[in-house]
Amino acid sequence: MNFYAIRSLYMFEMARTWRTLMQSIASPVISTSLYFVVFGAAIGSRMVQVDGVPYGAFIVPGLIMMSLMTQSVANASFGIYMPKFSGTVYEILSAPISATEIVLGYVGAAASKSVILGLLILLTARLFVPFEIVHPVWMLVFLVLTSVAFSMLGFIIGIWADGFEKIQIVPMLIITPLSFLGGSFYSLSMLPPFWQKVALFNPVVYLISGFRWSFYGVSDVSVALSATVAIALLAVCMGLIWWIFKTGYRLRA
Repeated sequence: MNFYAIRSLYMFEMARTWRTLMQSIASPVISTSLYFVVFGAAIGSRMVQVDGVPYGAFIVPGLIMMSLMTQSVANASFGIYMPKFSGTVYEILSAPISATEIVLGYVGAAASKSVILGLLILLTARLFVPFEIVHPVWMLVFLVLTSVAFSMLGFIIGIWADGFEKIQIVPMLIITPLSFLGGSFYSLSMLPPFWQKVALFNPVVYLISGFRWSFYGVSDVSVALSATVAIALLAVCMGLIWWIFKTGYRLRA
């Protein structure tokens, strides 16, 4: 394992984050804070509790996960797309670096950014609503699993995309709607029976539900099932990345 190569790719991507703090960190935190103001204050004053949890606190895990997923995809997809766009991907492919090391460098950096962002949003949420974390270890587990899985998904999107527009298609048309429909702002028990069953086909439901359980001990689905879906999503993304490097699919600009 070439740890120097992994470290170089990782540090290069992390350095880009520190150069663009307003775009990478400040903007998502401010955007999420607006959700707390609008939903937590405006709607929360009319909706007292959900599953025994004050509404303002109830939406905290959902908002963190929504930002985590979108930012993980955005960071990873942009990170690998830019070398393709600029042509520097040839330097990476010709260097004595294995596919595993490339993935660890880019995905590791994207996941690290997302975890940092998630923790910052968690601290920011404390300024708006009081909440507790019943299972902090499981909270970190779901945080890391989701960050890595969606960073891998973003890595795949960055390889698949042949234009900046395509980088935005999946987050805007798929991930964001699934996040809103995945229980970020409500419990599945509030839906009619038919739509409760339909919602179970949304994988984001399991991620948000498991993450919310780590905070308050309440969930829409079993925690074991939530963890299984998170691991399965991670495994699927790993399989797709393995296939991409095996076949050379769109690795070259």
